[in-house]
Amino acid sequence: MKSFRLHVMENYILERDFVSMEELRKKFNISMNTVRMDVSELVEKGVVKKVYGGVSSNGKNKLVPFEERQLKNINKKMAVGKKASSLVEDGDIIYIDSGTTTMFLVDYLRDTKDVTILTNSVNVINRGIPLPDLNIICLSGTLERKTNSFVLADAAGLLEKYNIRKAFMASAGITEDGAVTNSSHLEFEIKKAAIANSKEVYLIIDSDKFGKSALLTYAAVLDFDMVVTDSSASPELIELCSRNGVEIRMGNMDEADGI
Repeated sequence: MKSFRLHVMENYILERDFVSMEELRKKFNISMNTVRMDVSELVEKGVVKKVYGGVSSNGKNKLVPFEERQLKNINKKMAVGKKASSLVEDGDIIYIDSGTTTMFLVDYLRDTKDVTILTNSVNVINRGIPLPDLNIICLSGTLERKTNSFVLADAAGLLEKYNIRKAFMASAGITEDGAVTNSSHLEFEIKKAAIANSKEVYLIIDSDKFGKSALLTYAAVLDFDMVVTDSSASPELIELCSRNGVEIRMGNMDEADGI
């Protein structure tokens, strides 16, 4: 399928920064003419740029490795995770998105009972395994190593089968005008499906994500019932939420330990 090939090709280029046209031809087992047409579509999207001898990623769209993103602003992420965990009640069925902030929510669910977690995140699964009162349902799919998540073609068809009470969503950046973005094309449909099939939806971000934009816009801030962030949130983020009628809660970094 062409659309899937383009998704895979996009991430292949982003991971390597530079790829020759011949390498793409061999990797995807397609003709050079098809390579040129595929690359032209990616260039038109602004994902990559043509350079001498091949194609390279646009620096602003590069998908940073999960491990590197996980370590950045870790105190803020833990504070947000703890604050978000207060929204989970015994017996809840929740969706936890793949992300370096959302995964910390699980660490603070030790005292909850009979909570069912749906997720495509490897890290959420690993953090939930030691907690016997959490029921974990893993969305099947192909492992996307850059995001430590499973990606699947029919996300909407799978998620609509479940009665999801609350969805805790991640983002690579939220713009000043309220566009909620992510960097992985392969996760785009999963995020949209999770929002569409959940009764309550929460955006879980550390404050440094505000004012930043990633490759794709998967939602607007007004699509969320609440934004959960840390106590360093800027007045502009607070005003954005207020203007759109979205509640905002902030976790205190001084209270984020004690897991």
